[in-house]
Amino acid sequence: MHPADQTIFALSSGRLPSAIAVVRISGPRAGEVLRLLTGKLPNPRQATRAWLRASDQSPIDDAVVLWFPGPASATGQDVAELHVHGGRAVLASLFEVLSAISDLRPAEPGEFTRRAFENGKLDLTEAEALDDLIHADTDRQRRQAVRQLKGLLGDKARDWRRRLIEATALIEAGIDFADEGDVPAELMSSAVRATKVLLQEIEEVLGAQARSERLRDGLVVAIAGPPNVGKSTLMNQLARREVAIVSPHAGTTRDIIEVHLDLDGYPVTLIDTAGIRATDDPIEQEGIRRAEARSADADLVLWLTDPRDQQMPDHGTAPVWMVRNKVDLTDEGARTEVAAKRFAISAARGDGVATLIEAIATYARDFIGAGEAGVIGRLRHRQLLEQAANLLRGSIELADRGAGEELVAEELRLAGRAVGRLLGRVDVEDILDVIFQEFCIGK
Repeated sequence: MHPADQTIFALSSGRLPSAIAVVRISGPRAGEVLRLLTGKLPNPRQATRAWLRASDQSPIDDAVVLWFPGPASATGQDVAELHVHGGRAVLASLFEVLSAISDLRPAEPGEFTRRAFENGKLDLTEAEALDDLIHADTDRQRRQAVRQLKGLLGDKARDWRRRLIEATALIEAGIDFADEGDVPAELMSSAVRATKVLLQEIEEVLGAQARSERLRDGLVVAIAGPPNVGKSTLMNQLARREVAIVSPHAGTTRDIIEVHLDLDGYPVTLIDTAGIRATDDPIEQEGIRRAEARSADADLVLWLTDPRDQQMPDHGTAPVWMVRNKVDLTDEGARTEVAAKRFAISAARGDGVATLIEAIATYARDFIGAGEAGVIGRLRHRQLLEQAANLLRGSIELADRGAGEELVAEELRLAGRAVGRLLGRVDVEDILDVIFQEFCIGK
């Protein structure tokens, strides 16, 4: 039996214990399983209270059950939902009964959503948006995921693919009517005009949304600098809790510590790195190597120094802000030069830290915010649209050079294939397992 034809079950709600737990069943035997558990099949899409019983009629739980006959269900198959009390013993007993039913098995991660995709309930961009919504940490991430789930990119891609098919059909019609005088030339001309308009639309999306996928991943800010200048203390201040060891001894931080923050709705990953200095300790050397590599990949580096140090380091392409710490030990006091990206703070007392946080939040807004309403949410989306755009340019160049209609049509077909892969409707079996395995079990 094909896996998609098997009946599956899983816990679809949060971790236990909980007030209520939702167990979802999908597949051809879902109705039969519901009848075995409750003694009857309830009315479709109507919450019904019922006792769930084992095969020996011993009670499992007093539950609310729902019945969704396919294809009018979340997966497109017959679906049953069991809303039970969320105790571990209740779920253990229920899963023991379900596992004993023939042709019923636990679901794999993402299997419910994959069935919804395969049955046309949502396209691949919407499935990815559902995963993003589940893992959204900030409100802005949530809003972007909701827009994608509502078809922000999928609707555009469907329209683009339809128009590509129409343009290809025009050229192929010209090939069929090659003996009809100027008919092929007119059809080619119409196809090229349509292709140019389509290319412009895709280029606008690519150009305007270059950073929109970063809203999903977040801004990476590295705290770097010499040893014992207060990097871990600043990390704890920014995180508003103790996440890093604070010690007066150099070399305390041996590895990279990461904390995920929500700054005004923008996701920020804060990194506390090992102090950079010359050392013979092999473990500390490895920590320094990792610190330098992670700082080089960061979107922003906070170079923390003591009040006497005015040297601005070279950290590759990432912007570097000079943050002079321990001003409480001098007569200087906290001071900010936002335009010059220079800050004077006391991480121990908190002087100037609020201003630094505000500056980081503003930087995150400027870095990510332009893409908040973006169409592109993932690297996969951008790569496929770039591929489609390159193929459209190639088709236009071939047409302008007077190349054969077959060559122009082939470029358009390949562009349509790239857009189809964006939706998950063409040749994507090699990426489906990767995408859906990112889901939690029961989704």
